[in-house]
Amino acid sequence: MSGKRVIIAFLVFFVVFAAALVYFQFFAFYGQTEAPEALHVDRERIPVAEWQGIDAGTSPLKLRACFETEAGALAEAEPVDDATPLTAPFWFRCFDARALTQDLAAGRAEAFAVARDEPNGFDTMLAVYPDGQAYLWRQLNERFR
Repeated sequence: MSGKRVIIAFLVFFVVFAAALVYFQFFAFYGQTEAPEALHVDRERIPVAEWQGIDAGTSPLKLRACFETEAGALAEAEPVDDATPLTAPFWFRCFDARALTQDLAAGRAEAFAVARDEPNGFDTMLAVYPDGQAYLWRQLNERFR
């Protein structure tokens, strides 16, 4: 076997391995989620419309959702300041963690805790804009940061 064949075989292996790695990292474990009728935040029920959501059974941190709710639906709920949106896969375009983080810091959106420590060690967070556009994700809670 010549050196040229070894190099070609190595390059073919590398390309196949890289493609498999990208597939498993960004696509394989995610699935679309069904829209809930409503979410509960601080004993308030907020309606959900135009749901786009993904999740995976491999990690609680893979939950991401974009949806619309009624503007001002959380007027009585207590905002939180520990919300940290996590990035979504590049193909889930409705969820932009960087813009969401900037908007939360600038006060253009408010964050609320949907669930604390459910599942164990994770908080489900919600960010809502004044026009009713909303985003949902899970993050590690303070015990694990």
